This record gives sequence, C-alpha cells and structure tokens, in this order.
Amino acid sequence: MPSHNTVLPSALNTPGVERLRNKRVVLASASPRRREILRALGLEPEIVPSTFAENLPLSSFEQIHEYPVATATHKAVQVYEKLVNESPDDPPDLVIGADTVVFTHALPSTTLEMETGTRQELLEKPTSKEDNLRMLQDLNGSVCEVVTGVSLVYPILTAPGYAVKEMDERSLVYFIDSPPHVLKAYVDNGEGFDRAGGFAVQGLGSLLIRKIDGDYHNVVGFPGASFFQLLDKLVEDEDDFLQI
Repeated sequence: MPSHNTVLPSALNTPGVERLRNKRVVLASASPRRREILRALGLEPEIVPSTFAENLPLSSFEQIHEYPVATATHKAVQVYEKLVNESPDDPPDLVIGADTVVFTHALPSTTLEMETGTRQELLEKPTSKEDNLRMLQDLNGSVCEVVTGVSLVYPILTAPGYAVKEMDERSLVYFIDSPPHVLKAYVDNGEGFDRAGGFAVQGLGSLLIRKIDGDYHNVVGFPGASFFQLLDKLVEDEDDFLQI
C-alpha cells in the first residue's frame, strides 16, 4: 500500500492535523488557489479534480447559502466514490470538496431578501468580457457576499460506507466606487475571467475593493481557519474519525 504524507513540517500540531498524518487526503478541486491556501497552512493533499457538472438549480434551495454547500458535497462524494472504485486497497481517508460563489446586494448582518423581499443574484464565472463588465458594474460601490461551501467525506463502517460533514463560510466584500475606465481596464486585463463574480481579491482586483468583513482566505477560495476548526471538532466528537 502506498504511503501518504499530507501533513507538512510547517503544520500546527492540532488534534485535527495529527489525525491526518499518514492518511490519504484528497482535494476534489483543480483550483490552484485552494491548493496554495492549504499548503500555506501546512497541508498538501492529493489533487483529484471533480467532474461534477455544477449545474444544480439555484431555485431548488430555500436558502441560497445551501447552494455552494450542496455543490461541494456532490464534488467530494463523486471523487470519493471514484477513488474507492479505482483503488479499493488504498481508498481515500478524507476527500475535501469546496465551492465558492458570489451573491450580489449583500447588506451587513442581513440580506436584501430579508429587507425587501428581493432575492440575491448568484454571480458565476463571467462568460465574456461584456459579462465580466456587467458583473463589476453591478458590484461597483456596493457590497457582495462571498460564500464557500466545504464538504468532508470520510469512511465509516455503516452504509453507505462514508459520512459527510458540511459547513459554509460567509464574507462581505465592500467595493469602492470605481470610475468606468478602471472597470474596463480590469476587464481588459483578464484576471477576473475565471473567477466567480469576475474579480480576484488577491490580485489586481484588490484595487476595486475597499474592505473585507470576514475571512480573507474565504474570498480567495477556501476558509482555512474554519476548516481546521471543523477537523478538531470531528476528532473531539467522533472517536473513530479517520481511524477506520
């Protein structure tokens, strides 16, 4: 059986991290940003991108924040089942799924939906320069909500053979009121084209942003602090977590 070494020497020796030592930990995402965040925090999981279509209808969720969590779970379960079938003698011990989305028109401590009955709009990755500019014009001088759903899938002894733990992290991003030529220049640069909402907070997109209320890493694509808290909680609550 192959050896696995997910935990880097730089990692903190927390209960959750200790439970990951010598385990096969898989990130079900091709996002280099998620990989970089986890590596900076002491973990280097195996990368097996999910092929889930990410086409769940937003209208099927009573609460919009459930949408990225459900997508993350589909990603993680799909990769877990794939790897179990491909390598039954070396199944994954933990598969991490994540999905980050941007919702427009957020208000501090509440949402526009609660205030006026207006449902927040989901911003996916832009499909063109025109679509990217439309998104930025909508966000300009306003506040958006960035939500990352995270799902952990790991083996258990009862059917269906795995358990799922889910969480979401929410951050508010406040945009400055940029003049039109700045928005156009950013779109022409192309940085935001493969990002939900059409901007990258860790890059040139920071020029469009006044402040962030919440976890910065969540806006980049993965809420590291909450993820490690969840690991510690699972160790505390479940004696056999990652011990099967």
